Amino acid sequence: MTPAPTAPTAPSPACALPGTPLAAAAAGLDACVHCGFCLQACPTYVNLEDENDSPRGRLVLMRRLLDGDIPLDDADTGRHIDRCLGCRACETACPSGVPYGELLEATRATMAPVRGTPLVARVVLTVFRHHALLRAALFAARLVRDSGLPGALARVLPARLAFPMAMLASTRPNPALAAPQWLAPATLARSQLAPSQLAPSTLAPSTPAPSTLAPSTLAPAPAPSAALLTGCVMSGLFAHVNAATETALTHNGFTVCPTSGQRCCGALHAHAGDLAGARALARENIAAFERANPDLVVVNAAGCGAMLKQYGHLLHDDPAWAERAQRISNKTRDVSELLATAGPVAGTRPIPLRVTHDPPCHQMHAQRIVHPPLQLLRAVPGLTLIPLEDADQCCGSAGIYNLVEPATSDAVLAPKLARIAETHAEVVATGNPGCSMQIGAGLQLAGAKTTVVHPVELLAASYRD
Repeated sequence: MTPAPTAPTAPSPACALPGTPLAAAAAGLDACVHCGFCLQACPTYVNLEDENDSPRGRLVLMRRLLDGDIPLDDADTGRHIDRCLGCRACETACPSGVPYGELLEATRATMAPVRGTPLVARVVLTVFRHHALLRAALFAARLVRDSGLPGALARVLPARLAFPMAMLASTRPNPALAAPQWLAPATLARSQLAPSQLAPSTLAPSTPAPSTLAPSTLAPAPAPSAALLTGCVMSGLFAHVNAATETALTHNGFTVCPTSGQRCCGALHAHAGDLAGARALARENIAAFERANPDLVVVNAAGCGAMLKQYGHLLHDDPAWAERAQRISNKTRDVSELLATAGPVAGTRPIPLRVTHDPPCHQMHAQRIVHPPLQLLRAVPGLTLIPLEDADQCCGSAGIYNLVEPATSDAVLAPKLARIAETHAEVVATGNPGCSMQIGAGLQLAGAKTTVVHPVELLAASYRD
């Protein structure tokens, strides 16, 4: 029996952008089935109500760029790509596994040589790429912050200038938690001065915490070594969080080893389409961790942790670095992820605060870490944990997004602040410096008394004698 003839299929259009990052990532576009599940998960679509500002709409634009239907310098397409926060909430919602974050970075890297980069972004990326400039900038920022001037200026400056001032003011340590007497002096000094990193070890999630093991099963063993990614903004403006991180790790049985030679993780560069800059920074960090040779690499900034876990992908086509990058990615853990694996050991000093937790997007969506930060908070005696409605929605920080797209960033932040106000919490706990500064600034400018801390600060405070 002769089979029925089939209708000829139209040949796929030739790729108009061969050899570009977007062409290399194009297979990810094929996974999208245009179901629309991503729409309500997307903060820009929810706030702007434009299909082109949704993940599905942007994927269509990416495809049209590849097919040559739209030029790389098209202003409208560039605007819709720029407006994306890169929060990756769409990846959590997507049933088809579209690697949207990788596609977004590839698209921006493909468009950047033609469109250029906004001045503010160029300045920030240049500073973060060069270590000496970054150290000087952060030193100056600390001096200004500690003078108290940013808080005062935020009350009188126009909104565009007031918000950055309030962001800087929000990085000051919470006086209720910043108690130097309960931090080992060596730990505090090391956190402020040495670029050390902490790597979550090979402990499997099913491994019982040391405190739950029967005496007969305990065997002498060296404590897992952890190198803390001290970070750029974390070491420059959040040294108190790094100190609390080391305190919590030590209390839970990890040995923190200093790691010199660290640089910015490269996340800001990758998100902006500067893949060359991101790869250069990644190589420096990989070499630094290899010299320290810890069991684990621990990160207390969600965006940086997501970046380190992607080093393997970032350098997958570099024969000299691909395997080395993947080894570091495999060692990397968020601090909450690691401490939850080890217990965490319950605190002994009550912290009688009403706390709500706002999970950073690059913790919840990029790393798929949801429960560990809550486990840390539940280990703090006296703390009242209040659920936050719409906690999975972005706060609008997104690296330097709030500097280059302030109007959209403000629109995304507004509902987050409203949900926080509904909790009547005294403290918001969040594990990313950008989110902490964004939410902290919004709360200050709104006249709220609520402050922002890292979850590990609360846990470390509960370990005070």
